[in-house]
Amino acid sequence: MLRWLRILVTSLAVVMGLGVLAVVAILWLRLASPPLPQLPDRIALPQGATPAAVTFARDWTVVVTETGEVLLYDRQGKLRDSVTP
Repeated sequence: MLRWLRILVTSLAVVMGLGVLAVVAILWLRLASPPLPQLPDRIALPQGATPAAVTFARDWTVVVTETGEVLLYDRQGKLRDSVTP
């Protein structure tokens, strides 16, 4: 009876270890590189600007470029304001 209990405990430990490895692998795959949302076609970035972050709101869209410039677009895609660092 004791041998059977030892086999059950060992198999439970192996299954739990595999489960932890599976959770870690899933988290690593999902959180490795989150994709940026696609910019709408109506928004034209300035020449040479590369988006680093995009925020969508009800009436406007904010784009932060790789250089740290903040661009504020209205709903129609017209550049309303820009802030340079």
